Amino acid sequence: MTDLASRLARLETHLARFRDTGIRHLIAGQDMAGGDWFETRSPVDDSPIARVALGTAGTVDAAAKAAKAAFPAWAGMSGAARQKILHRIADAIVARADEIALCECWDTGQAWRFMSKAALRGAENFRYFADLAPGARDGQALPSPDHLNITGRTPIGPVGVITPWNTPFMLSTWKIAPALAAGCTVVHKPAEFSPLSARLLAEICHEAGLPPGVLNLVHGLGEGAGRALTEHPDIRAIAFVGESRTGSQIMRQGADTLKRCHFELGGKNPVVVFDDADLDRALDAVVFMIYSLNGERCTSSSRLLVQDSIAGEFEARLIDRIGRLRLGHPLDPQTEIGPLIHKTHFDKVTGYFDIARAEGATIAAGGAPVDGPGWFVRPTLFTAARPDMRIAQEEIFGPVLTSIRFRDEAEALEIANGVAYGLAGYVWTNDLTRALRVSQALEAGMIWVNSENVRHLPTPFGGVKASGIGRDGGQWSFDFYMEHKNVALALGAHAITRLGV
Repeated sequence: MTDLASRLARLETHLARFRDTGIRHLIAGQDMAGGDWFETRSPVDDSPIARVALGTAGTVDAAAKAAKAAFPAWAGMSGAARQKILHRIADAIVARADEIALCECWDTGQAWRFMSKAALRGAENFRYFADLAPGARDGQALPSPDHLNITGRTPIGPVGVITPWNTPFMLSTWKIAPALAAGCTVVHKPAEFSPLSARLLAEICHEAGLPPGVLNLVHGLGEGAGRALTEHPDIRAIAFVGESRTGSQIMRQGADTLKRCHFELGGKNPVVVFDDADLDRALDAVVFMIYSLNGERCTSSSRLLVQDSIAGEFEARLIDRIGRLRLGHPLDPQTEIGPLIHKTHFDKVTGYFDIARAEGATIAAGGAPVDGPGWFVRPTLFTAARPDMRIAQEEIFGPVLTSIRFRDEAEALEIANGVAYGLAGYVWTNDLTRALRVSQALEAGMIWVNSENVRHLPTPFGGVKASGIGRDGGQWSFDFYMEHKNVALALGAHAITRLGV
């Protein structure tokens, strides 16, 4: 049996139960389903996967009440006890990593070579925050002349986590693990296009000993379950990953209840290649950061800014590499690019091919869908692009790269900063002082110099401008999921102003 056939057989085994029962909510530790369902389909061939319970405002209310009821005991548990539970969750994720990866490939179209590692990264997220849990409430001693100020942190309460359909399992753990480590309870609303791995995560957490109500799962659509969650008075904060426009809507919806919001939103990230760069390594990084994960990632380097003295050579080499990329079934170990998540997104991405032509850009590679079943798009390169074109300004979120030439450092910075977004930036140069200047001047929350996106969990992750509010990672995550408290203790009989004597 081939690797592909073997994986398909294992996948069918894992999916059989969902085809029988549907993909249900998990609230207060119990399976739940209302009267209505929606269908999830695989982007590989548009075949149905399973029915999914359609959450309503009533479903969200039940989940929020369960989270509120479970909060005092979970918040009151010692950090060391939460640490043990989170490590058991990580162990269980590793034990079911094959199942998670298979389901995620079929649910999202992402290639096995990437998803086979996503579950393990999710386990790593749980382990990392598990080990921070015992010290999550630690603060500082800040003495003044008359007082000893002691700070501490307390969990904010029940929180809502709304996650996207690109690498959904890993991104869900990136939000849920620190919330649980901090002592918060969670209502999780995953994207409707990718419900499978969210259900697996909820099952894993409860089987590992997470008390009922601490993590609740509600499936549904943004305008239904999503809006009910962002407006619910018992939910103290919303952590959201997705489009910038949706983030604006969530902020408006949460305004009446003064919800704290954490947003990881869109990006139109530049990769700036100067003529003194190591062009072989830069080429590898450029190809990887836009065409891996089907181009469906917020930190993809979707704008190539290349110095004009090397642009012709670099683009020619890039076109050759693009032509060698392997499109195919996501469960095939040779596949590098799979199908896009859904027809809705497929139509959006392919619509930019006509936009590029109308704007006068050159489609140097790709620029067409793939005939046959599934939502496959050929990896694409636009050249002869101007910074003001829509293909250079708008987030396409697919395997599509726009190449723009620049003359010097000043023009490179003007182009790089001339978009609404500011999530990530990538700089390729062997001039250290230039690397420092450009990194300081780029309007982005994260900069990698002579590197692709290499994530280090203790560092802050997030963007500026339309790319988000707040930071994930290390203690920055706890700053969102926890409140700071200061207690001032008088050190003696300091002078108190006397009135009415």
